[in-house]
Amino acid sequence: MTYVVTDNCIQCKHTDCVAVCPVQCFYEGPNFLVIHPEECIDCDACVPVCPVNAIYNEDKLPDAKKEFLLINEVLSRLWPQITDQKEPLPDAVKWDGVENKLRNLIKSWDSA
Repeated sequence: MTYVVTDNCIQCKHTDCVAVCPVQCFYEGPNFLVIHPEECIDCDACVPVCPVNAIYNEDKLPDAKKEFLLINEVLSRLWPQITDQKEPLPDAVKWDGVENKLRNLIKSWDSA
């Protein structure tokens, strides 16, 4: 199993999860983080530290968020690994809990 970053991370990009990950399986895009499913060791360290509750165990992923399994897998192969904690995006507080954020996902650094 793996953990999955979902839509509430979009436009927020808190990196508390990166700071606690023992295997450095997070990858960073312009406005979102993803977990590489083959590197995640299913340790659960990231879930309680995510301030926006954007990370789920694959087994507990709500049906409405299932598409994020593929999103994490694909983008983790394209984006650079992130190993250090950074400040969240400037408007992170404003974006917490906003619905339908998937349309705001920037998938390429070239689009930023």
